[in-house]
Amino acid sequence: MASLPATQVSAYRGRLAPSPTGYLHVGHARTFWTAWQRARDAGGALILRMEDLDPDRSRADYADAAIEDLRWMGIRWQEGPDNGGPCAPYEQSRRKPVYLAAWRTLLRGGHLYPCSCSRKDLESALAAPHESVSAGTHANPVQDSLDDEPIYPGTCRTQQDNIPQLVGLNVPEPEAPVGINWRFRVPDGELVWFKDANLGIQRFIAGRDFGDFVVWRRDGVPSYQLACVADDAAMGITEVVRGADLLKSTARQILLNRALGFENPRWFHCRLVVDHNGRRLAKRHDALNLRALRERGLTPMNILSAELPAEA
Repeated sequence: MASLPATQVSAYRGRLAPSPTGYLHVGHARTFWTAWQRARDAGGALILRMEDLDPDRSRADYADAAIEDLRWMGIRWQEGPDNGGPCAPYEQSRRKPVYLAAWRTLLRGGHLYPCSCSRKDLESALAAPHESVSAGTHANPVQDSLDDEPIYPGTCRTQQDNIPQLVGLNVPEPEAPVGINWRFRVPDGELVWFKDANLGIQRFIAGRDFGDFVVWRRDGVPSYQLACVADDAAMGITEVVRGADLLKSTARQILLNRALGFENPRWFHCRLVVDHNGRRLAKRHDALNLRALRERGLTPMNILSAELPAEA
């Protein structure tokens, strides 16, 4: 299979962003293949970024396996943890200064408030949410209950009505666990919309479809939303290709980009791949991960075909 040209001939910059918390599966393969194709067709660059923020679930062997599986698929990139580049490091676990700078900007702008709610409220803040997709909008309905950060009831927001006063205080930076979560205050009732290059116009109402979301956890780790936005801006990403389960995350990230003064990239959300029961593929589908399929003798073209193999 052909790889990307060695010399970038356009300003296009796309990215692959696997999370090394398990082996890649068929859904990842098809989305990453689409990202590679779009970068190749645009004559641009593709960046591999390892989204290893989760210290409890991220593993080096999964990161190594992701790189090997992507290469086996015939996907090539110009920058990444394996070959370096001008935006290094390409592992999120090593990019905390970038996220702290974004956090400071949000705090100075009055967009954040401290939250002392329990860890249970924050279980989904670290990983990509993989939100549910309406069956009436997309061809591949998702029937199982997908993770999403629940709409925050505003418990701590109502106690922090004078957030700008925090800017002049000696607020501890969230580099280490300090027992405080930081939430982004969404503009309630605002329509957030964007034109997706694959799925068309998408509309979400802040405060109704999603609420104040976590940007930094009490255990000293930035959330997926903040890290994703800060990295895409720092790496000059011009188009984000990912699954349709992250459409609502795009609305959140548009608000973050505006607050941080970043330009929005273009968006291309791929329709989800579902198993034979109509459920979204996840890393729990061991029989459909690329490692297992390779061992069964499947080729990259088999994996990219319309029909999925049986799990048995």
